[in-house]
Amino acid sequence: MNKMTPSKTALRSVDEITSSRRLRRMRKADWSRRLVQEHHIRVDDLIWPIFLIEGENREEDVAAMPGVKRMTVDLAVRAVERAAKLGIPAVATFPKIDISKKDDRGSAILDADNLINKATRAIKKAVPEIGVITDVALDPFTSHGHDGILSNGVILNDETVEQIAHAAVLQAAAGADIIAPSDMMDGRIGAIRDALDANGFQEVAIMSYATKFASAFYGPYRDAIGTAGLLKGDKKTYYIDPANTDEAIRETEQDLVEGADMIMVKPGLPYLDIIRRLKDTFAVPTFAYQVSGEYAMIKAAAMNGWIDGEKAMLESLLAFKRAGCDGILTYFAVEVAERLKA
Repeated sequence: MNKMTPSKTALRSVDEITSSRRLRRMRKADWSRRLVQEHHIRVDDLIWPIFLIEGENREEDVAAMPGVKRMTVDLAVRAVERAAKLGIPAVATFPKIDISKKDDRGSAILDADNLINKATRAIKKAVPEIGVITDVALDPFTSHGHDGILSNGVILNDETVEQIAHAAVLQAAAGADIIAPSDMMDGRIGAIRDALDANGFQEVAIMSYATKFASAFYGPYRDAIGTAGLLKGDKKTYYIDPANTDEAIRETEQDLVEGADMIMVKPGLPYLDIIRRLKDTFAVPTFAYQVSGEYAMIKAAAMNGWIDGEKAMLESLLAFKRAGCDGILTYFAVEVAERLKA
């Protein structure tokens, strides 16, 4: 069998091929890579979501989220003090309340002394310099696990909006700096803005979950707030279809018209294209929520030795910055802040 003979044609030099534009020059050393790095993770980019439970001096592991704990208010205050010392600008609170306090309307959200409001008052008293972000969705408070009032299998939009607007005022009165409604009801941003302004809370901002998708990545979170076994049906009648991008634009535009000060995309990594499109379209403060499923996947893979967990964590956060985020809600916040301080 005849063997193929390599061509004798002279190859051009690399300098000829590239016109002497060698793009590896600035990658040759650590110092030069650092010098030209386009995006950076800073502690100022981080918002730390925390989970709350009733009682005192007690914490519970969230099984599906290694390293994450539910905390009573007293322990949460201590944790937030630590976060503030690390320079984390804000925390976001999410309650797990006792089943006995849940009903089909989520009425406990209107209790001025509910778990969210107690935590806000305690945190702002002990750590006034840190921002507190509260969610007014009903799902932690409903017996059916939905974000709205449920009647005959239908989520009642307008009744839900009225209730969460009242709840937003109570949260502002407790000291919340930012109200972040995640329920995706039509008109909620305008109703909350009106209610806050009418009650003297003009300085309280609104972070809209402008594009919250009907995602498979929320599972561990629902376990964390105790709704995993309660949800009847799904949330597709009010969350956005993961296949849609134009709808995300319309939702965001509406929320900004109604008075949102900043917008959020949730989940995060599967929707980087949405983040980029919203930032380019609206040029407003834009955030992403690196949700429980995203966190759990990185942690689980790292625990099994399949990936380098720290590198994957930082790479995932850089992806948000590269896509256009001004900040990220992430359960990695303290871990990242400690690494940045080291």
